[in-house]
Amino acid sequence: MVADDETGWSGIDWESWTNLSVIRSRLDAGADPNTGVFIHGRPLHAAAEHGSPEVITELSRRVDDVDAEHEGRTALWEAVFNNRPGNARSLVAAGADPWRPMMNGWSPGRLSLATPTPDLFTLPVGQTGLSAAETAAVATAKQLINVLGRPEDDGFSLGCAAGITAAEAARRLEAVPVDDDDVEELLEDPFADFENSLAVIGVTDVPGGCVVFQPFGYNASTPGVMERLSVGSVCYGLFANPKSGNQGAVARDGAIEEWDTHPGGGSVSADDSAQDILAAYLYHRRAVAYCFAGAGLRPADARSLTEQPDMWLRLPERDWWS
Repeated sequence: MVADDETGWSGIDWESWTNLSVIRSRLDAGADPNTGVFIHGRPLHAAAEHGSPEVITELSRRVDDVDAEHEGRTALWEAVFNNRPGNARSLVAAGADPWRPMMNGWSPGRLSLATPTPDLFTLPVGQTGLSAAETAAVATAKQLINVLGRPEDDGFSLGCAAGITAAEAARRLEAVPVDDDDVEELLEDPFADFENSLAVIGVTDVPGGCVVFQPFGYNASTPGVMERLSVGSVCYGLFANPKSGNQGAVARDGAIEEWDTHPGGGSVSADDSAQDILAAYLYHRRAVAYCFAGAGLRPADARSLTEQPDMWLRLPERDWWS
């Protein structure tokens, strides 16, 4: 066990970045204001995401450069990305530049135009606002997040398939209807006979395609299911693993294109496309909505994510992982 070194940043958790007296005492004891924080690298970046405007102001007085970058982005960018407008204002008051170029065209100021506070900064003459496509993406994200909400429990899986009906999904999967009494018994305790339960999935038509959903297992997002659903199209899959977090995948035209992704995780890189960076912001902590958006599905409600699908189907016995 490593001892807590109170002259550095060891032992400082996320909540500590809102406690001005704690942060100030660490700085006064010799903690480096420019570096040494796990994951974020720079204390100001950690405070921008997790801290308070008061802590931002204190750190800004002590850092060498309020616009120093970590992994291609400034502390101000972190504040905007994590919807911390108070922290963003404190950084700008300390001299941070909202329009500094970074992240494939997404300066902090330009990204702020996609946030709930689009008037956070004044758009200078000559700066580019959101394109028509980006404005539409923001509106779509708001609608999907509002309609779908956030599932209460983990352990479910889904496959969002573009351009096919629930009936076509059943045909592709060679699945057959399940008796209502069997479904009722299964839903009462899906873990009583888990191997049998894993063969049962719900399928629902939604505008733009269909959704395969399993409320108690991972089969809706297995490679075998997604590959079959994606022939001539695309399928976004997700397993909300209660142990390790969201595990995403994308299949296109019958082949897995991306595997073990982390939709909704908020991880971005300066090498990502401008479209992917915007999507990472819009669907931060909203993995389900991300999958619907990726497949172009536009549901009117969240029924496809409940125990009331259009039809319950039983998958044939085969290895769905291959």
